[in-house]
Parts: sequence; C-alpha cells; structure tokens
Amino acid sequence: MLALILSLLALAVVAVLIYAATRPSTLHIERSLLIHAPADTILSHVNDFHRWRDWSPYEKLEPDMRREIGGAASGRGATYAWEGKGKAGAGRMEITGTRPDRTTIQLDFSKPFVSRNIAEFAAVAQPDGTRVTWSMQGPAAYMTKLMGVFFNMDRMIGRDFETGLAALKTVSER
Repeated sequence: MLALILSLLALAVVAVLIYAATRPSTLHIERSLLIHAPADTILSHVNDFHRWRDWSPYEKLEPDMRREIGGAASGRGATYAWEGKGKAGAGRMEITGTRPDRTTIQLDFSKPFVSRNIAEFAAVAQPDGTRVTWSMQGPAAYMTKLMGVFFNMDRMIGRDFETGLAALKTVSER
C-alpha cells in the first residue's frame, strides 16, 4: 500500500513538472488606467526613479531596502538598483527609451530568481485624460512556468500594477 501511494505521488510530481514545461515561454502582464493629466506629467513620475517612492507599490514592500539610483538624472540612462532582505528581492532597472508617449525599462531581477524583462509605460491621449498602460514582458524560465502552475502570475503582478497605477493617478492629478 505504501509503495502504491509513493508511486502515485511520484507520478503526480512528474505530471506537474511535465505540465509546467508545456506552459507558454513568454510572460506578458499589463494593466491600464485613465488618468486625468497630460502624458508628460504622468511620465515625469515614471522617468525619474527618485519619484518612484511616491507611487510604486514595490517601494512599500520593504521601506528600508537598499536603493541605488544612478546614471542619468531621469529618462534614458537612469538606473535604479535595489536589494531587500525579504519580499523585495534584488535587481536593477534601466530606462532604455523615452518618447513623449512611452517609457521603456530594462528590468532585471537577481533574487529570488534571475529573470530579464521589459517594462513599459504607454500613455495614449483620450478626450478626458490619458490612458496609461503598464506592461511587463519577457521570457518565462522554467521556474516561472512551474510557479505559474500554482500561482496566477497575471493576477499577482497585475494587482501590483493596478495599485501602482492608482497611486500614479493620485500623484499625477495633484
């Protein structure tokens, strides 16, 4: 009986591992929000890493995490590295592109696991404001696929994006 239970358990583990391998090889998450402010006002908060504490949900994960802002003062070439002791993990961002309607950021995580993504903030003028879309895309490594079997990554990260966009709305509409 014990051998049967162990065999079924091993089979279940193998099935989960195989299923994870079949999951999509890319990760794409995005959320949008209408903000009653011009694109240049909104993106000024995104393009300056010194201002992220005002709106980014990730700044509140570990308020005492180590931060290093460098490179350009804002816009293309600005960098932000962080290292937390728990929830925040560690990584680095660099603004790689800015246009009046878009900011592109290379987003590299080193902890809790290594991943390389592109984050983008797109601002599209609307009759009653600016529709801002925060997206992140990149390759889904096997560990990301495996985590995705047990956790809805779109929901988890998407919730953070929704919180961040709401805070970005607040600071941009002041």
